[in-house]
Amino acid sequence: MNAVAQPFPADTPLPEASKRTLKVETVSQGLEHAWSLAFLPGGGYLVTERPGRMRIVNESGLLGPALRGMPHMAASGQGGLLDVVLDRDFARNQRIFFCFSEPDAKDRSINSTALASATLDARGNALKDLKVLFSQQPKVRSAMHFGCRIVQDSGGMLFLTLGDRYNFKEQAQTLNNHQGKVVRIKPDGGAAAGNPLEGKADSLAEIWSWGHRNTQAATLASDGKFWLVEHGPMGGDELNLVRAGRNYGWPVITYGENYSGGRIGKGITEQPGMEQPVHYWVPSIAPSGMVQLTSDRYGAEWKGSLFIGSLKFQRLHRVQLEGDKVVKDEILLPDLKERVRDVRQGPDGLLYLLTDSQDGKLLRIKP
Repeated sequence: MNAVAQPFPADTPLPEASKRTLKVETVSQGLEHAWSLAFLPGGGYLVTERPGRMRIVNESGLLGPALRGMPHMAASGQGGLLDVVLDRDFARNQRIFFCFSEPDAKDRSINSTALASATLDARGNALKDLKVLFSQQPKVRSAMHFGCRIVQDSGGMLFLTLGDRYNFKEQAQTLNNHQGKVVRIKPDGGAAAGNPLEGKADSLAEIWSWGHRNTQAATLASDGKFWLVEHGPMGGDELNLVRAGRNYGWPVITYGENYSGGRIGKGITEQPGMEQPVHYWVPSIAPSGMVQLTSDRYGAEWKGSLFIGSLKFQRLHRVQLEGDKVVKDEILLPDLKERVRDVRQGPDGLLYLLTDSQDGKLLRIKP
């Protein structure tokens, strides 16, 4: 029997507002729809802006000029320049990876998520050696649900989250395309060895997991577990522990509803062979950005927790784990009044946030 959807799993507490006081410092502002943040060795920040700019922000918060050498991108709707990460060997090779919405070379009305690599030039004002490593297929006519978070594992392989592109959600259950998938690829763009669909007919070898909607938060925890958070529709945002070859259910099972009202599809929340979320939110918090805190700058209780941004409610969530189970979902910064797009831990062990607006900010969170 399929379970009846409840606002939260019975053994999961409702979010509560924290009684703890945090200090919010503005490191920089004037960022147009900032999307992603990476920390440069020796100080400074690499920041993406969705309209298509990548900038270096120095330690004092001064915005540098837009880096030259960016590819053409479909910067409209939810699309544009999205996630960026430094290669694990950045100190030696100056290589970065970033994802963006890529228009088709012949028909610019269709697009998809793409992953590129490039090197940062010695002066830090341009990208060199640009190479598109991977392009989501097929390209479609949509300005929504690009997904686009990048995680590099300890062996250098790259996980990339790919949205269902909104009107193409049924394709998230089909294994001959990239809609609603997580892929795992080599740094040169090819499918990584050992992927779960390797050698299987009518399946793409780069696929790691499927049945996802629109994932804008992903992180590899200190114990090697791969966590991601994805947007639901009206309710049903999910925190998932992602394992190879698993089906996470979208759009067959969901705790959300259609925007016009009413249940989606068969209106079920469980199905054999489909994974349940570890945690979910009703109503939606519109999650974006996530990191596991590995420092003790905020005390022992917070170490190991996941910190997740909320676009809708303009706040931060602390999700406390015991093993693979959520034991607490705590609301932080309820009066922030900023759409949180990215959450990172800095080299100093502190949390940093990027906010999504015409005048976006880079914020440092202090105990």
